[in-house]
Parts: sequence; C-alpha cells; structure tokens
Amino acid sequence: MFIRIQNAAYKLNAAMGIFSGSHKEYTSGSLSRDAWKRLRKNKLSMAALIFLLLMALTALLGYLITPDSTPMANRQFIELGAKKPGFSINMYRVEKPLYDRENILQRMLSGSPDRYQYIPFQVYNYNDGILELTEYTGEDQTVGSIVTLEVDENHWQEGITKKKFLLGTDQFGRDLLSRLVIGSRVSLAVGLIAVLISLVIGISIGAVGGFFRGTADKIVVWLINVTWSIPTLLLVIAITFALGKGFWQIFVAVGFTMWVEVARVTRGQIMTIREKEYIEAAKALGFSDARIIFRHILPNIAGPIIVISAANFASAILIEAGLSFLGIGVQPPLPSWGNMIRENYAYLLLDASHLAILPGVAIILTVLSFMILGNGLRDALDVKARKTFQ
Repeated sequence: MFIRIQNAAYKLNAAMGIFSGSHKEYTSGSLSRDAWKRLRKNKLSMAALIFLLLMALTALLGYLITPDSTPMANRQFIELGAKKPGFSINMYRVEKPLYDRENILQRMLSGSPDRYQYIPFQVYNYNDGILELTEYTGEDQTVGSIVTLEVDENHWQEGITKKKFLLGTDQFGRDLLSRLVIGSRVSLAVGLIAVLISLVIGISIGAVGGFFRGTADKIVVWLINVTWSIPTLLLVIAITFALGKGFWQIFVAVGFTMWVEVARVTRGQIMTIREKEYIEAAKALGFSDARIIFRHILPNIAGPIIVISAANFASAILIEAGLSFLGIGVQPPLPSWGNMIRENYAYLLLDASHLAILPGVAIILTVLSFMILGNGLRDALDVKARKTFQ
C-alpha cells in the first residue's frame, strides 16, 4: 500500500513539473508569459485588444467625458433634430435655481441633472439689463420668436456659449456622440454579465457530466441537445417575454442561453484530462472530487474556455442589439446601439443616414474586435506553439 501511494505521489509531482528537470518551464507564470509573447506578435489581435480596452475605459468614464452629462444622455432640443456632424449653434444658458450637485462617482455612474437651461438662438440684443434672444427654429433663414430675459448687467455675457455636436444630433436633438458612449456601456455590460452567467452554469454542468460520466453525463448531454435544438434568438425572446422588458432582464435572458457551448467544451476537455496520470495520482492520494476538478482540471482547460468566452461576448452584443432593435430589449430613453438604429433607420434613405450608420459601425467594430481577439487567444494559448519559445 505504501509503495502504491509513493508511486502515485511521484506521478503527481512529475506531472506538476517538480521532477521534470526544468520546473519553471511548466509553471503557470511561464505559460502566461509565453502566451502573452505570442499574442503580442499578432498585431491584428493586439489592435483589437487596444480598441476594446479604450472602449471599456470610455464606457467606464461615461458621463464624465460625454458632452451631454444628463442621465441617459437625454438632453433634447427638438429644433436641433437630425443635424449633421460638426453642427454648432449659439446658446444662452440660464442657471436653474434648484440645482443639486452630485459627487463625481454618482455623476460617472448615472449622470447629473442639468445645471442650466439652454436656449438656442440666432441673434441677441442687450439693453439696460434686458436681453432679447431670437430663438433658433431649426432653419437659419427662418426668424424665430423673441425671448426676453432680465439679466445681471455685469455677468450676462457669461451665459452665452457655443455648442458643437461632433457627430450631430438625432431626431430629438440629442447629442449623438454622448448616446453612443453611454450605449457602449449597455453592450459591454450585457456581454460581461451574460458571459459570467454562462461560465458559471456551463462550467458547472459540463464538469459534472465530463468528470462523473454515467447517468450524470447522460442528463447533461440531454440538456445540451434540448437547449441547442432551440434557436438562440427565439429562446432569448421567450425568456424576455417571461421576465419582462428591461435592462436587467436582458442580462439574464442572454446569459441563460449561452451556457451550452461552454458546457460542451468543458465536458469534452474534462473527459480527456480525467484520464491523465496526475488525475489518477490525485485520486490515489485521496483528494476529493471537488479539489481535483477545481484545483487540477479547470486550470488546465482555461485556454479553450477563454477563447469561447470571447466569442460569446461578441454574440451577446449582437443578441442585445437585435432585441433592442425589435423593441423588446433595453427601453428608451436609455441609449442602446440597437434601439438607436431602430429609432433612426428611416433616415438611411434621407440625408441623415449617419444616425443609423454610426451605431451600426460601432456594433461591427466591437463584435469584430472580440472575434479577432478570440482567434488570437486561441493561437496564443495553443500548447503546441510553446515549442517556438523553448
């Protein structure tokens, strides 16, 4: 009995690299460094990674960097509807009497109410504390109504400002750039939460089926086949109708439909690894099944799971955009790239097609970046490619 345990311990130690002659070569740090080196050599994947990091930083800062820092970027100027990129207009701002200041964290997360009331104008006339503004009507040649304001004769000029809309405005006169930035939050948040939900469910189910086999594996395979036989979009729509429309419901609906591929990959990888010598050695040493799965198996299948998570991230963004376009996803006025296309797709045939094209381009670039990064990670995490760096 002692000899069997000693041999099992030797196999386990050898598998972990202690008796391999070069311990550093098999440590997780070395694997990570080699994968990072290979990923850095892939310029396209690095460009995708940089783009996604910049996008994530922009989404995180959110209202701190958007021209429109009001909640949901919903400051409306009906007379400025559907203006082209680069449009600028003179405005006079009047400070609101009951303005509640918010700290920087609250402003970053949810925006802050408007401190000023803005009045777009064409020309102004000041005389003895009375300021007359000729309102902008939406057309430069049309004369608008006159607005009369009593102002401080020493500080009235401070209220005159010029606003520029870098990407123009939508049909309600809202800043398009601000809504694109806040919309990126929705897409990235849905992708992140959906992937986390799918990982928890998929890894748990796949690990049970792949490790224990038998009846447990038959049940897991049956669940995978049944779920996979239902079209993803239809399943998401059904879950959305059951949970209701809204921001948080999308997380759950998308996450509960993306676990199948994670479970399938996890199951297949574990069925292969469970036959390795170091797993047999761990069993002989009396390690529990949970320890073997979480400490010795899952770290060795992290590569395929990371790759499939990147693909699922892209799929989640597409599904969320599709649901929002259909009107059963994120609800207005909360900006989402999908509902921005839905609100403005009629302008594709008019001279304001950028209103629908820009959010579409944002979806394409984000999804493409995740797919390129996923392919790069697949190559970087390929164990056979380590020979190049030995």
